[in-house]
Amino acid sequence: MRVVLDTNVIVSALWSANNRLAQILALVIDGSLIPCYDSEIMQEYVEVLNRPHLAFRFAESRVDRIIEKIKSDGICVVVNPSTIPLIDENDRCFYDVAKACNAILITGNTKHYPTEPFIMNPAQFLDL
Repeated sequence: MRVVLDTNVIVSALWSANNRLAQILALVIDGSLIPCYDSEIMQEYVEVLNRPHLAFRFAESRVDRIIEKIKSDGICVVVNPSTIPLIDENDRCFYDVAKACNAILITGNTKHYPTEPFIMNPAQFLDL
């Protein structure tokens, strides 16, 4: 199954290994889910996960392992930006990649996106 992980899903998964988001990330790591991304998504992952801010401060080796797994097992695409109105323009890349790859977009911010069946919060996805 193809998925696009909003950055907030990865951040929350790294904060606690015992939450539902960590289960989703584990499915990506073990190859059960195929992550889809583009250069903009990958750039955001790298920037956000490597922020020196105290709240994040994730182990560099752990972040590198996740990024490399997504790159090696994932599907990288180039998409033309859509024109659908979004609350946060920075979310467009996640929406567009999910549409292009026929993937499920998993996000903690479903309110930022239009109501579409391929956009789910983590609980909805795990209940699938």
